[in-house]
Amino acid sequence: MDEIPWFEYEEDDLDVEQRAFVDVLAEHARSWLVDPLDTVVLPSANTSDGQLIVYLDIGDPQRNQGVLTVGAHFDGSVVRGGELHNQDFTIRQSTMEFAFEAAGSPTELANRSAQWFAAVLARPLVRCEWHHEGRTYAVRYEYSDTGRSLSEGFEDSLAPDALRKGLAADGVIRGRGRINRAGLGQPDVIAHVRGARPDQQVWDDAS
Repeated sequence: MDEIPWFEYEEDDLDVEQRAFVDVLAEHARSWLVDPLDTVVLPSANTSDGQLIVYLDIGDPQRNQGVLTVGAHFDGSVVRGGELHNQDFTIRQSTMEFAFEAAGSPTELANRSAQWFAAVLARPLVRCEWHHEGRTYAVRYEYSDTGRSLSEGFEDSLAPDALRKGLAADGVIRGRGRINRAGLGQPDVIAHVRGARPDQQVWDDAS
């Protein structure tokens, strides 16, 4: 069975500089703990800014859940990276924690971009879960080193009645899947997803 390449592309879709950039980046990606299918190349003809875009979907394989999309825009001499919008793949200006920019040759920029991707992948990502009657009613993906939230979800119908009433009484508004982390108390489970192992205790209500 043929190996699926990282950052796969059709040769006719990229120019010489773009192919040089992607080929070096793909060689680095072979050492990353990611599925090749999660690495994507968008030819400049298909992007809103006319630049080549390479991106990586970071997810939780245990839950088949996407968590974060990071990527870089390459114009031949400059590369700019960050968290990307997962539909139009523009760099999200509201979350500049992942911002990256460099200038140089395609090979130099591919090497710099690879280091940046690797650093993002090394961040300690965890999944926090809150359980009630054997079911998960709230989930939050965060970086354990900073507590920065990446993705959240809350199911009212599965949450304890007292908690739902308490949050409502406090005027807590949950929109777009956001949760009130402090109002939920300590998670029942903190599971390591990827990156450096967090120096945190894992609470499991089954133990």
